[in-house]
This record gives sequence, C-alpha cells and structure tokens, in this order.
Amino acid sequence: MIVSVSRRTDIPAFYSEWFFNRLKDGFVDVPNPFNDKQISRITLSPNTVDCFVFWTKDATPMLPRLDELNGYNYYFQFTITPYGKDVELGVINKKIILESFKKLSHKIGSKRVILRYDPIFLNETYTKEYHVRAFENLCYKLQGYTEKCIISFIDYYKKTERNTKCLNILKMTEDDINFICENFSNIAEKYGIKIETCSEKYNLEKYGINHGRCIDDKLISDILCFEIDVEKDPYQREECGCVKSIDIGEYNTCKHNCLYCYANFNYEQVKIKSDLHDPLSSLLTGKLKDDMKIHVREMPRLKKLIHPIKQQSLF
Repeated sequence: MIVSVSRRTDIPAFYSEWFFNRLKDGFVDVPNPFNDKQISRITLSPNTVDCFVFWTKDATPMLPRLDELNGYNYYFQFTITPYGKDVELGVINKKIILESFKKLSHKIGSKRVILRYDPIFLNETYTKEYHVRAFENLCYKLQGYTEKCIISFIDYYKKTERNTKCLNILKMTEDDINFICENFSNIAEKYGIKIETCSEKYNLEKYGINHGRCIDDKLISDILCFEIDVEKDPYQREECGCVKSIDIGEYNTCKHNCLYCYANFNYEQVKIKSDLHDPLSSLLTGKLKDDMKIHVREMPRLKKLIHPIKQQSLF
C-alpha cells in the first residue's frame, strides 16, 4: 500500500518525531475526518508499506533521521512558493528551506525530491511578471537538485475564499495562464526541469506541460524497480491523477498557517489540536479514548504488472 504523509498537514516539518515513533511501534491510528470516534489502524512495517509519499514545506527536522527509513521506499513532494509572511504566516525563512531541499536531494537523489510551486495566484503584489522572475530564480538555485516541478493554480473553496479575502486575489484569465505557462516552460527547459500540473482542467500540452499525478505510479514503479498495477484514487477530484493511497494526517493541524490552504479552515482549531499533540501517542492529536472504535485497515501490497510474453517468430 502507498501511504501519504500527508496531504492534510506537514508531518515532516512539525510532527516528524511522532512519525518516527510510529515507525518504531509499527502502526498509526488515524481518525475518520467526518467521525473522530472511528479510528483506522494502519500498519507501518516494510512488509505492508510499498512506498511513503511525504508532503512538506520544510524537511529540516527529518534530515538527521533519514537512516530510520532504511528498508522503506519513499519520495518527497516539497513545496517552495514565492510568497511572504502576508500569505504564509508560519513558514520559516526561504533560504533555510532551499538549503533543506538541497540537503535532502543530496541524500536521496534528485529524482525523489519533487519541487512544488503551488498554488499560483495573482494580486497587486504577486503579479504574473513577479511569478516568472521568482520561478526563474528558484529553478536557477535548484538546478540539478530536482527533475520535476508540479504547478497548480489556486482553487476557490469556500474556506479558501474566506481566508484569502485580505489578499485581494485577482481572477486569473486565460491570457494570464498562457503567459505564466509559456514562460515557466521555457525557464524549466533551460534548467533541465520537467513541469507537470496538479489537478488542473487546463490543457497546456502546447507548452510541453502535461497533467501530473503527485501520488505517481510511474515514479513508484521506478523506485520499486518493477511496474505496478494500481487504480486511480476514487476519493480525489476528477482532475486529480493520483493513484490510490492511505493518508495518515489530520486536518487543522498544520502550523504553517498559509492563507490559501484547503487543509486548514479553522486557525483556532489548529492551535487547539496542535497543543493536544503528544509525540508518544498513536494519534496525531490527542489520545485514544474508550468510546473510539478501532478498525485495522487492510494493507494489500501493490500488484506487479506482468506483461504478456511476446512469441518470437522462427521465420
């Protein structure tokens, strides 16, 4: 099974000690997002986890402990944006983040560290010209440290629209998108980086930008050294190309407090839940209670895709 760590929060940045404790104990308990009394127990052994996919804006806390992942397969989705503290309230200095990205790439290889430049939005400060300059600067600094960059444009969920109201975000036109993508494509090609989109409806193939998948069966096949057969994740949006995985995070727990984030929709809850965090607990926040029902989740291993053997002609 593929385990996502995590779309819902930044476990590497804020909860890495807890995660490594979960590896030692061999399991993690994950509440149902819609009913916190229902708990899924996920086995975290090398015999059940085919691949971890880590999502982060700062891998620094994990760097000294990567050896504890020996026996596991994994890669990182690493987000670096050009926004300041007006947008990303809790994100640390970007110079430190860039160094963290480089150190991680040096340790595990450029193929297994995917750069994310998302979400892209426009306002009077963050113009399309600003994004082009910022993207070139980022690619210049990360040349050779990554092979792929995932981009996306901001999605207006109700909670996102409410939280970003102070930013006066402008509606993006088709011309804006074409300008950004044409320039990004030229820049990425110059620095040897391939661009893909995340959950986007736009067809950008004319710029050499294809629809991507962040939980990527092709990359995982490459890491595992055999081709896998895994279905698209039915719980993700139609535009999302990700394959099926289990996520072990919780919403309203990420202390980056980015205004555009879909996973944080109540900042008071972020403070409350993060204060409940215990690195020794099987739950990310709080502890197991008697009224919680635990269901041990099945962890089927990924199937190898076996191609039919072609019969060679004798003539």
